[in-house]
Amino acid sequence: MKDAYLRYSFTKGTTQEVDFILEATGAKVGSEFIDVGCGPGRHSLELARRGMQVTGIDVSQDFIDIAHRGSVAESLSNAKFKRLDARDLINCAPLHAKFDFAICLCQGAFGLMIDDQHDVEILTGIRKSLKDNGVLVLSAFNAYFSVKHHGDAEFDALSGVSHETTDIRNELGEVKNVDLWTGCYTPRELRLVFNFAGFDILSISSVEPGKYSNAICSTESPEFLVVAKSR
Repeated sequence: MKDAYLRYSFTKGTTQEVDFILEATGAKVGSEFIDVGCGPGRHSLELARRGMQVTGIDVSQDFIDIAHRGSVAESLSNAKFKRLDARDLINCAPLHAKFDFAICLCQGAFGLMIDDQHDVEILTGIRKSLKDNGVLVLSAFNAYFSVKHHGDAEFDALSGVSHETTDIRNELGEVKNVDLWTGCYTPRELRLVFNFAGFDILSISSVEPGKYSNAICSTESPEFLVVAKSR
């Protein structure tokens, strides 16, 4: 599963996504980033290549191991990785008020759980990890898109959760059928939950992987990209 993730087409736009993140945040060389739900570290490593100080956290030890090997292979001592459930960041005092910027992308944490409270806990934990006036860049599935273009997926209008099954093929060619549940949001819902967690939203844009921009919100993009400031 972890190797199959890296072969997904949506993982190929990392450079463009990081270009946009750095422009949107105004981050300078040496800025401290936390990558929440970092997966195998593709954004963390790219940020480190640009001179940022990066801490990546993920619930999967396999992903953390991959990310760590990547940092060692490239001698990126400014990229560090730690196994941590994003929901537990709220209680992880050593990481509180430490970071200038945070990213939470590709449903690595936010939107990954079905329970609404989990997303609130994740956002609140991210807020605690940031210094005052820190900036978060976060992607969330577009509920409008999920309804309009659901394909074979099932969308639960009450919970806002999309459910689909997909085949994952590993490097040996073995296929495994897996279930995917993803929480989807409207811009209004994002504004409400961000405000509750202690953020002021600076912008919400319609985006797709590898094509981050300031495009106006629409029903035709799979994701919304939120840029928000902690208060």
